[in-house]
Amino acid sequence: QVQLVESGGGEVQTGGSLRLSCVASGGTFSTLSTGWFRQTPGRERHFVAAIHARGDTIYTNSVKGRFTISRDNAKNTMYLQMNSLKFEDMAVYYCAAGAYSADYNNYDLWGQGTQVTVSS
Repeated sequence: QVQLVESGGGEVQTGGSLRLSCVASGGTFSTLSTGWFRQTPGRERHFVAAIHARGDTIYTNSVKGRFTISRDNAKNTMYLQMNSLKFEDMAVYYCAAGAYSADYNNYDLWGQGTQVTVSS
């Protein structure tokens, strides 16, 4: 059973950058499609970006040009580079593994989440 663990969250000022990491263990990471979602209190989880096992990527419109999803199969790790952070990017960020999709219902495995706080 693959397990996912996120790291890299923290507090940053608006306009700043953070890089999130998601390490997979217990399975064959290179064959998985993976994604990032985010959630704020009282709201449902929203899609941020996904990367197919072969490297194709999709993004939600609000992060295009600012966020970059990538993966290093040799390290069993997926990344989310977040630049030009805005107050509305503040959320708990989750990594997930499953189908290559923007729908969180298509993901079977989830990490525990990492908090991203954006301050002015």
